[in-house]
Amino acid sequence: MADLITLGWRERLALPQLGIGVLKAKLDTGARSSSLHVDTLEEFQRDGATWLRFTLHVGRRQLVDTRCEAPALDRRTVTDTGGRRTERWFIRSELQLAGQRFSVDINLTDRRHMLFPMLLGRSALDGRFAVDPARSYTQPRPLAVATGLQ
Repeated sequence: MADLITLGWRERLALPQLGIGVLKAKLDTGARSSSLHVDTLEEFQRDGATWLRFTLHVGRRQLVDTRCEAPALDRRTVTDTGGRRTERWFIRSELQLAGQRFSVDINLTDRRHMLFPMLLGRSALDGRFAVDPARSYTQPRPLAVATGLQ
């Protein structure tokens, strides 16, 4: 555990495969899975596989409408903090945080009433990071990276 990078309860990260250079995220060790806010979501078929097309607004002062496409990983039942169970689409995408790049499973959901567009759960944090709830934004903004659809 001593060699884990310690992060704060909120950090900035990137989702380069989705074309998202900077996104604020809440780190939540109580949540198993990671969630990304989407404004729209539709499924479609490409080469015999299910893909998802979704949009989200990135930025605070100047909202940028970001359109993304990714292969669907699967649908899973997720229990939210209120105990409500819903079935959600999951994708797998590369995430960049604290100088590391790794793949993470992310469910797509409506988080418009939440403070952060992304919640990074313990499955993504486990074995990589420790979280200090007294700290915040411990890492520099992710560097601009070449992006592209997966």
